[in-house]
Amino acid sequence: MAAAEFPSGAAPRHPRPGSPPPARPVLLRGTDRAALAVALVDRLRRAGLTAGLTETGDLVHAIEVSPPLTVDALYWTARVALVRRQPDLAVFDEVFAAVFADAPPLPLSRQAGNTPARRDDVHVPVPADTRDGADGGGLPWATLPPAVAPADPTDSALHIPERRPSALAALADLPFEDLDPARTELLGEALRAALTRWPTRRTRRHAADPSGRRIALRPTIARARRTAWEPVALVRERPVRRPRRAVLLCDVSESMRAQATAYLHLMRAFTLVADAEVFAFATTLTRLTPALRHTSAAEAVTRAGALVTDRFGGTRIATNLAAVLDSHHGNTLRGALVIVASDGWDSDPPDRMDAVMSRLRRRAHRILWLNPRAGAPGFAPRVAGMAAALPYCDHLLPAATFHDLTRAARLLQDLRY
Repeated sequence: MAAAEFPSGAAPRHPRPGSPPPARPVLLRGTDRAALAVALVDRLRRAGLTAGLTETGDLVHAIEVSPPLTVDALYWTARVALVRRQPDLAVFDEVFAAVFADAPPLPLSRQAGNTPARRDDVHVPVPADTRDGADGGGLPWATLPPAVAPADPTDSALHIPERRPSALAALADLPFEDLDPARTELLGEALRAALTRWPTRRTRRHAADPSGRRIALRPTIARARRTAWEPVALVRERPVRRPRRAVLLCDVSESMRAQATAYLHLMRAFTLVADAEVFAFATTLTRLTPALRHTSAAEAVTRAGALVTDRFGGTRIATNLAAVLDSHHGNTLRGALVIVASDGWDSDPPDRMDAVMSRLRRRAHRILWLNPRAGAPGFAPRVAGMAAALPYCDHLLPAATFHDLTRAARLLQDLRY
């Protein structure tokens, strides 16, 4: 197109093909982006804004990807990259305005004392979109309400809130008789969450493992058939470990009325985590394992209570332990971790308790006894049944509160086998 077709002093609306695009003004031309980001973050950190290396790197990358053309664009780039919490917006605005003295006024919805407007197309009050034309001022309508910084942080004294234990931790120290069913269920779920793992035992079986120390002879010889009976490739193996068995017996007699429900929550936790066998006893023995596997803690305890027909009656500890040893569940006790929860009051003679505990000691791997009175000051096993059983126990643990049960559960998880 000839130049004569244009009026004098006029220029074509579009550049000619191949001509360079018109230069746009760049705000940070020739500026070290890393130095700028580090300096700005340093000022913000001294003012109280929490920003670290990750936020600084995000700002440098954002400026590299989209170089800001105006101070307002730099404001939004830095704000998106550095501000992670809504209370930090006021600190960021104050520092940004101090660093860039010729910066435009802050958006209206960020100024102190300015009430956000309402939009007609929504049903909730939101900050107004105050952008005027293409200048980029104002906040998007979806942002949070403004956070106003204090006039002078040194005017008011630093207030540190009093640290108090959580409600759950406070309830864990209460005796069982002071807890209602709702609190007992809540603490039972917390006890279930505390049991995250279970000790394992080494079995006689082995599995192939490249990092194993033992050479598997049969697989190695089988592979040697392909290489003229030369063992070129060695197959290594390691012993297989399985969760150790657990058998729990809970005393639900009259003397254990206050602790029976809490102990059932403990045994439900062991049933779900360690696949334990659970029995309740008073004068007779009742297996509770299927009932306690219910997903609902309240329903599981209710079903377990309905199965025990002699609940809150007399106690025959030695007779019921012998019943477990003589039943088809007796093989479950071999190499198992046996937990007996009882206060030791027994109507059976002490010599019978001694004989039964001797049999149980030869069959079980560990025996732990949970006694609700063991944590009392000056406690001594003066009850005949408890005194006869104590020599065969590996641990005698207090179990008067949920805090005691949690410590007992942690001890069981940390035992070395």
